[in-house]
Parts: sequence; C-alpha cells; structure tokens
Amino acid sequence: MTYRHTIKLFLCLSLLWLNTMAQAQSAQTYSPIEGRWVFNPDLSDNTDKEVARALRAMGQKVSRCWLNCEEDRFRGGPEEQELYDHLSYDKTLTIELGEPEYRFVYDDNYQRPVYTDGRSQSVSLAGLDEVDDFSMAHWEQSSLYVEARPRDGGFANEIYTLINQGSQLRVELYIQPKAFSEPIELTRIYDRLNTIAE
Repeated sequence: MTYRHTIKLFLCLSLLWLNTMAQAQSAQTYSPIEGRWVFNPDLSDNTDKEVARALRAMGQKVSRCWLNCEEDRFRGGPEEQELYDHLSYDKTLTIELGEPEYRFVYDDNYQRPVYTDGRSQSVSLAGLDEVDDFSMAHWEQSSLYVEARPRDGGFANEIYTLINQGSQLRVELYIQPKAFSEPIELTRIYDRLNTIAE
C-alpha cells in the first residue's frame, strides 16, 4: 500500500468515525421522557390521603374530613421541605434534557436539576450552611430512577416510566421527610401535552 492510499484510507476511516459519533450524539439529544406533562387526578393516588395515612401510622391525630375537605391540606411547611410538595402536589411537570442533567420544571417555574452524569451517590450535605436540594438519576431498562436529597436531610426515591405507548407518565414516589418516621408512598399519573422536540 502506498503512502497516498494509506492517507486516503486514514481520512475515510476518520470521516466514518466522525459521522458515527455525530449520529450517536444526536441520538442522545432527545429522550422519550422529555416533554410537558399534566397531572391526571382520576388515575393517581390522592396525596393528602397518603400523607394522612403516614401521619396516622406515626401515631399522629389526623382529623378525617368527609365534606368540604381543603384541597392540598398538607401542602406547605418549612422551606427545606419544598421539594416534597412539588413532587407530590404540583399539577404540571416539564422534563428537559440538558448536559449533564435533566431539568424538571414544576408549577410556578420551580426548577430542579436531576444529574445523570454518574456523579457520586454518597454526597454528604452535613456541615454545609447553605445547600440546595440534590437529585441524581440513572436509567434501568425503560425507567428513570431518581434519588432526591432535599435540604431537610430526608430523601425521596422516584421511578418515572412511560405507559400507554408514551402518552402517559407513571411516577412512583417513596418520600421520607426527616421529620417523618413513616414514608409517604404514592403513584401519580401524568398525561403528555407535547414533546420538547416538537
């Protein structure tokens, strides 16, 4: 093989490699979980009922309301528990893919980065004066698993799975605020409004 043929072969292989990398990169710029989602209360657990169940299991007295129950009656609390409210009460969710994270946007434009770059899952927030909520995620088969570490020192485990040919998003929540000795477990279903790519 001559020097000229070697150079041509090298250039062709380089172009082929660059094309393959570009295709792989473009395939990573969209995820089917991306899009705008709206809460479907008819198919979802009632957050207030699940919070009341956890409080009763902790031995707390919780009044039962049969008529005229205040919607979102357990919403609110200390600022460091804000993430729990957005996870379990907000009616809209937008998921966008960024680098190196997904961005979850809830009601009132509350934005939450969810890191997908494999950073350490043993992040210690102890001893820091001011910290933000921290969330990391990874894919297992067709579900996105998110571990959240809110500022109160508790945690939330979340599983996001597309259902019904991608027209709905099932979100399974296991929420354990630091002040609770019992978890709050609930499933929320969202209907797709559109995709970010559209």
